[in-house]
Amino acid sequence: MTMSKTNIGQELSSAVRPAIVMTILFAALLGIVYPLAMTGIGQALFPAQANGSLVRDAAGRVIGSTVVGQAFTSERYFQTRPSAAGEGYDGLASSGSNLGPASRVLAERVAADVAKRRSEGVRGAVPADLVTASGSGLDPDLSPEAARAQAPRVATARRLSVGQVRALIDAHVEAPLLGAPHVNVLALNRALDGLSPEVFGR
Repeated sequence: MTMSKTNIGQELSSAVRPAIVMTILFAALLGIVYPLAMTGIGQALFPAQANGSLVRDAAGRVIGSTVVGQAFTSERYFQTRPSAAGEGYDGLASSGSNLGPASRVLAERVAADVAKRRSEGVRGAVPADLVTASGSGLDPDLSPEAARAQAPRVATARRLSVGQVRALIDAHVEAPLLGAPHVNVLALNRALDGLSPEVFGR
């Protein structure tokens, strides 16, 4: 028994039509409805996080984010770890250096960073996060050890005692249930300005 061309066309149509309908349905559901629902829930329950965890100064100006690092270069501030994201902390070029442990370029860069930290007064073992970049290049945190290693430099630049600066660091150590203790550099630097008032800047 052979099927006519009309019957074959009808069979194909009945098979293709549901596939097209399901494709359109799921494209609308997963490409429009679901993202809008998640955005709405985020804005309703976690508005600060959904909008970038932005930090504002007393005048309402955005000065940073608690989840994205920035480069502090002044001796008066705690400095973040090196960044390989673009020119440094570029959110549009988030990445690590992609250099392996046997890379001469990496070894030379780390050696230069160690020398820089030594010139700033860091003594003893240099904490790894002061001379190595994070995988994202946007890490906003330092280990407590990396922050404490910078305390003498900051204290000298601010004309504060090292004890004052170290107490400030200890007050800003966050110890999550999962992960290592860390210090948010932006929060620490803002608190630092509270000890020796000045216009917040880099």
